Amino acid sequence: MGAGKAKGAEEFVPAGADLDTLRAASCGCHGCELYHDATQTVFGEGPADASVFVVGEQPGDREDIEGHPFVGPAGRLLDKALEEVGIDRDTVYVTNAVKHFKFEERGKRRIHKTPGRTEVVACTPWLTAELDAIHPELVVCLGAVAAKAVLGPSFKVSEERGNVVFSDDYRVVATVHPSAVLRAPDRDAAYKGFVEDLRAVRAAMDAG
Repeated sequence: MGAGKAKGAEEFVPAGADLDTLRAASCGCHGCELYHDATQTVFGEGPADASVFVVGEQPGDREDIEGHPFVGPAGRLLDKALEEVGIDRDTVYVTNAVKHFKFEERGKRRIHKTPGRTEVVACTPWLTAELDAIHPELVVCLGAVAAKAVLGPSFKVSEERGNVVFSDDYRVVATVHPSAVLRAPDRDAAYKGFVEDLRAVRAAMDAG
């Protein structure tokens, strides 16, 4: 598959809409070429009054098939880590910087491909609309793609992970994507570091 030059999702995003309206509109988004090969748009999910807003990279294979974010192995690891630090997943809004699955086919398997900057920028109007609809107190970025989408292309997770940083409108904590934990040579150590970063999120929530 090949993604051409992104046009951008802005023309597909209804201004000032609530989450239900945004979700319905996202199903018709052709803002970049990824919609051609993906099964469906995978929009964010969670309460409209969520104080914590979690952003990942893009849907994976299971998410693309089921139509819900973070329902595959990485999502299960995220659920486990959130529970460990005392954050109820049901109170958190979860979404991705890119709403369609980017992949390449290898035999019968669909292998994840990292979205390019043009695809992230093309999809940013959806992420902005979600943030505007929810007005969270804290944004958690999972991985470099999410962090750069929220905080700009110069942001480096490796230098700032676990720290509370400030954008124009939100407090933000960036950490690794749970899929990186699953791929790590020492998964136990990687998971421990991920949980420590989420403890910083919990502490920021408690601090108000």
